[in-house]
Amino acid sequence: MPPLTRPVILAALLAAALAGGAYLFWRSQHPALPDGLVQANGRIEGDHVLIASKFPGRLAKVLVREGDTVQAGQVLAELDDSQIQAKLAQASAAVAAVSAQLRVAEQQVPLALASARAGRERAAASAQQAGRDAERFDALLERGSVDRRRAEQMRLAAISASTQLTQADQQVREAELGPQRLEALRAQLAQAQAAQAEAQSVLTDLTLRAPSAGVVTSKLKQAGETLAAGTPLLDLVDLDRLYLKVYVPENLIGKVRLGQPAQLYVDAWPDSAFAAQVATVASRAEFTPKEVQTPDERVKLVYAVKLNVADNRERKLSPGLPADAVIRWKDGVAWQKPRW
Repeated sequence: MPPLTRPVILAALLAAALAGGAYLFWRSQHPALPDGLVQANGRIEGDHVLIASKFPGRLAKVLVREGDTVQAGQVLAELDDSQIQAKLAQASAAVAAVSAQLRVAEQQVPLALASARAGRERAAASAQQAGRDAERFDALLERGSVDRRRAEQMRLAAISASTQLTQADQQVREAELGPQRLEALRAQLAQAQAAQAEAQSVLTDLTLRAPSAGVVTSKLKQAGETLAAGTPLLDLVDLDRLYLKVYVPENLIGKVRLGQPAQLYVDAWPDSAFAAQVATVASRAEFTPKEVQTPDERVKLVYAVKLNVADNRERKLSPGLPADAVIRWKDGVAWQKPRW
């Protein structure tokens, strides 16, 4: 054996012994999780929501930037509303005009009908009386008790009274059409109100609001651009629907089932454990992605597992945070933090 070979071999053996000792010391300080728990890590992600306008138009304002955290109902962007404002004003004026006509008609129609019927009763009584008077004067004329001129006047009065009765009948028939005119006005009002409501709805939809709390991940359009209906403007991640995507080695994946409980841990909240649940388990294995924190795990075949966060109302979790997870596959095992 050459003189330099022996020291090299001894140095290598010493280094290996030190490395093995260091590993055994580290393992003694970081014992494995008990049977019934599986640990993994990844980054917090969330469901994406595309914000788009229902209607075409010019984008007037974008009120958020990439990275902004927004609350449910917060205004994100506004489209130009000058045209729909004009339509809304026109529709509102039509509603006001028809409403005024209807209010007047609702007061006048019953009064007009009552007046027409009363007038007909008076006209009928007058015509009946005038007819009797004309017959009486004709009889007197035959007996020579009155002159012909007087009898003729009474016949003309009877004819006039009969004409007035005919006119009174026509007025009653016209007044009885009043309820139909009321219904026509009500239909006209309903049509005007529908046009007003449609214009108001479009106006409301031109103001784009966040459907839920989230983080703006992408700003896809700028103010001043003309948009087609359905064009996405912003991309949000829903803070109420966060999840952690982790990778479980193939020798442990058989223990993981849908619905199993899990706990998540993040460096920002070291004393907090966030409840989660196994939502999906991949059916095919893959090599561990590069974003997994431990380099020695990246050469293994693993299965992707999605853990849905149960409750993020306090907004402690956000997309992009690295997180560790512990999945409990055996009931009754006490929770413990991950041990890397």
